[in-house]
Amino acid sequence: MTRVAGNAVFFPAAAAYAVGVLPASLYSMMGSITALPGLVSPAGHAHEMLFGFALAVVAGNQVGPSSMVRIGALLGFWVLARMTFLFAPQSIGAAACNAAFAVLLALRIAPRLLAAAKKLRNQALPLVLIAICAAAAAFSAAQRGSLSVTIPLFALLMLFMGGRLLAPAVAGQFYRQGANLEARVQPRIEAALILTLAVATAAQAGPDRPALVLLAAAAFVAAGLLAALRLLRWRLWALQRRPDLLCQAAGYGWVALGLVVYGATLAAGQWQTVSLHIIMVGGLGTLTLNVMAMTATLKARQDPARARIPIWATFLIAAATLARVLAGVGVFPLQLLSLAAWCWSGAFAMLLVLLVRTARAASRVRAERARQHRPDQEPADPG
Repeated sequence: MTRVAGNAVFFPAAAAYAVGVLPASLYSMMGSITALPGLVSPAGHAHEMLFGFALAVVAGNQVGPSSMVRIGALLGFWVLARMTFLFAPQSIGAAACNAAFAVLLALRIAPRLLAAAKKLRNQALPLVLIAICAAAAAFSAAQRGSLSVTIPLFALLMLFMGGRLLAPAVAGQFYRQGANLEARVQPRIEAALILTLAVATAAQAGPDRPALVLLAAAAFVAAGLLAALRLLRWRLWALQRRPDLLCQAAGYGWVALGLVVYGATLAAGQWQTVSLHIIMVGGLGTLTLNVMAMTATLKARQDPARARIPIWATFLIAAATLARVLAGVGVFPLQLLSLAAWCWSGAFAMLLVLLVRTARAASRVRAERARQHRPDQEPADPG
C-alpha cells in the first residue's frame, strides 16, 4: 500500500492557501471583493488564518506517513471546510466540515503523541493540539470566545515546538564550531512558559472582568519575557553560516515580542488587535514558513543553511509585520495594509516555489535509492 507523508500534501496546500487568502481577506473587508462572505469580517479573517492556514501546517507537521485514503480524506475535509466557510460561513455545512477536519486531525495525532509523552512537560504538545482542534470545532458556536483562547494556544505551540527545533540545531552547530551550548531546551523556562500561557488562556476564556483581564495581561507579559530570556541564552549571535537558524529564531523573537506588547495593550485596553498581529503575522508567519522550508530541503537531501528563498521570505514577513502594525496605529492605513498583504503573499509564493523544487529533488532521491536497493535480476535460464 502506498503511503504518503502528511507534509508532502499539507505543506504545499497551506502555502498555496496563504498566498491567496490574506489579500482576498483584506479586499473583502474593504468591500472590493463581494464573492467571499466568509472573509468580510475580522472574525472570518482570523478563522481562516488560524483554522485554515495554521491548522493545515499543523497537519503537515504532525501527521506522519499514512495511506493515500487517510491523507486524501483529511485533505478533502480541509478543502471542503475552506470552501464552505468562504462561501457560506454561517451554514451547517461550514460548521460540519470545519468540525470534521478538526476532529479527524485530533484523532490522527493525539493518541500517538499522548502515548509518546512520558514527562509532564511533553504532554503539553498533544494537549495544546487537542485544545486547538476543539476550538476550531467550536468556532461556529462561540466565535469570539473561541478565537480569544486560540491565540495563546497557538503562541504556546509555537514556543514549544520552536524551542524543541531550535535548541538541538543550535547546539549541534556550536559543536561543529568547536564550542558548547549549555542552555539547550531549558526545561525550567519551558515549564514556566507552559504555566504562564495556560493561565493566560484560562483568564481569556473566563468572563470579561477587570481582574481576569489584568491576570491575562500579566501572564502574557511574563511569557514573552521568559521566551526572550530563553532565546538570549541560545547565543545565536555566535553562530557561523547558519542563516536558516537565525530565520527560525526571528520567528521565535516575534512571538516573544508580541506576547509582551499584547499583554501591555490588554492592560491598557487599546491596540490589542495591532499587537496580536505581531504574534500571528511575525511569529506564526515566520516560524511556519521556515519550518516548512527546512523540512522540504532536508527531505530533498539539501543543506537548509544554503537555501536563500527562506531568507528573502523571512524579510518579506518582517516587512508585512511592520506594515500591519503601522497601519493599525493609523499610519497610511490603506496603503500599508495592502503592502502587508502582498508582502505576506510574496513570501509564501516564494515558499511554494521552494516546495515544488524540493519535491522534485526528493522524488529523484527516492528513485535513485530504489535503483540502488533493487536486487540484481537473475540471468535468464538458457535452457
